[in-house]
Amino acid sequence: MLILDGGIGRHLEALGAPFRQPEWSALALIEKPEFVIKAHQDFIRAGADIITTNSYAIVPFHIGKKKFDTSASDLLQKAGNLAQKARSMEQEKVMIAGSVPPMFGSYIPQKFNSIKAPEMLTLFKENLLPFCDMALAETMGSIAEVQTFINIFGDCEKPLWVSVTLEDEKLNSELPKLRSGELLKNLLSEINLSKIDALLFNCSQPEVMQDAILLSKKTLNSCKLIGVYANAFQAQPADTEDANVEISKLRQDLLPIDYKKFAMAWLDVGADIIGGCCGIGPEHIKALKELKNIEP
Repeated sequence: MLILDGGIGRHLEALGAPFRQPEWSALALIEKPEFVIKAHQDFIRAGADIITTNSYAIVPFHIGKKKFDTSASDLLQKAGNLAQKARSMEQEKVMIAGSVPPMFGSYIPQKFNSIKAPEMLTLFKENLLPFCDMALAETMGSIAEVQTFINIFGDCEKPLWVSVTLEDEKLNSELPKLRSGELLKNLLSEINLSKIDALLFNCSQPEVMQDAILLSKKTLNSCKLIGVYANAFQAQPADTEDANVEISKLRQDLLPIDYKKFAMAWLDVGADIIGGCCGIGPEHIKALKELKNIEP
């Protein structure tokens, strides 16, 4: 079991860093980068094997087109440098995952632009990946988003991890679906799986993750790592934009002990990587570390 870190944005907020929408976690990166280092350190100390760069909000949707056009390269390099600095300060052998977000906002795959995305993704590849041990595409909401990421990063000679976000408005749905409404089984049959090293599920409620793991394990025959990092949001309706314009409320029933129980179930059905997304903090990662310590 590999332990991924938790949601850096909401942890920055908890630390008192500058934090608001639409800038989200990029605001601390721009104005108070010392908070970003502290957030990384907290997750390392909690037991994370992998920390994720604070680059999720370095897209026009969050920082605006003008700042993206003039500053994205510098901000991506800054995010990579800060992760490396935190790792060096803690003197731990943690890996760094380069966070590659949805280019046009979370949970709105219908706004994905296959013409504009390649140039934007190339900026991440050229300016962030040199600081990282792997590329992690996060919160991918459609097959087109995943395939475009693979097309751009497929020759980077570093591990590629792809994480998709699942519909969670209707719990206990009969078949796991991406936020686009496309079936997970179709993603597994249509993308070039030979190009990726791990398939993960993130930024959805923990209740919908187990079925996705089971289907992926059955389809992939254990030839890829499977990972989960759920969020602590309430269910998000299909095609919502609230996650990008408001600071979503967090559930009150996902204490570390509750999240640990979900993690135990995910391990039982074959998860290899477990961490947390929005609202899952260092205290949750510490609980995962306790679980890892009792693995056979």
